Amino acid sequence: MRGRAELAGPETIGLKALAFLAAAAEDLQRFMAISGADVASLRGRAAEPAFLAAILDYLLANEALLVDFCKAESLEPRDVHLAAAKLGG
Repeated sequence: MRGRAELAGPETIGLKALAFLAAAAEDLQRFMAISGADVASLRGRAAEPAFLAAILDYLLANEALLVDFCKAESLEPRDVHLAAAKLGG
């Protein structure tokens, strides 16, 4: 039986995580400060697996954000871990 992360696809989970962060201005600003990204690079790098992995790693490092994201997307934290690993995180 395949897990939800495989069904949704790691790229999809990463893009959903980016959209989730984009909806939370303070969390997005914190991610950009830590990663060195700006708004233009968010758009330009959204298709890069390593960048999506960095977004997922950011969520994984913040339990409250991870829980909120998982609730919003009906995922388990394990799904996020698996997606990050498959994207190169």
